[in-house]
Amino acid sequence: MRKILLLLTSVVVLTSCTQNQRAKTFGGTAEVNLPKGERLIDVTWKGEQIWYLTEKMPEDYTPKTYNFQEESSFGVIEGTVVFKENR
Repeated sequence: MRKILLLLTSVVVLTSCTQNQRAKTFGGTAEVNLPKGERLIDVTWKGEQIWYLTEKMPEDYTPKTYNFQEESSFGVIEGTVVFKENR
């Protein structure tokens, strides 16, 4: 019974968080596909939320993929948010 309760609690906690909250809190990877024609300028965390600044992509610009990585003090729980630009 105890294992079932622990499993159920874990499922509820992990499914109630957004992808970026799980990456920041528990480690792992989250992916953000930017709107078509937008390129990434800056990204930051504000509490549990991730904020990112984009601008219109110039015609001669090649879309890129960026990894926004956390480096923790002990290297135990480190998250990554991958930003993908699309033409």
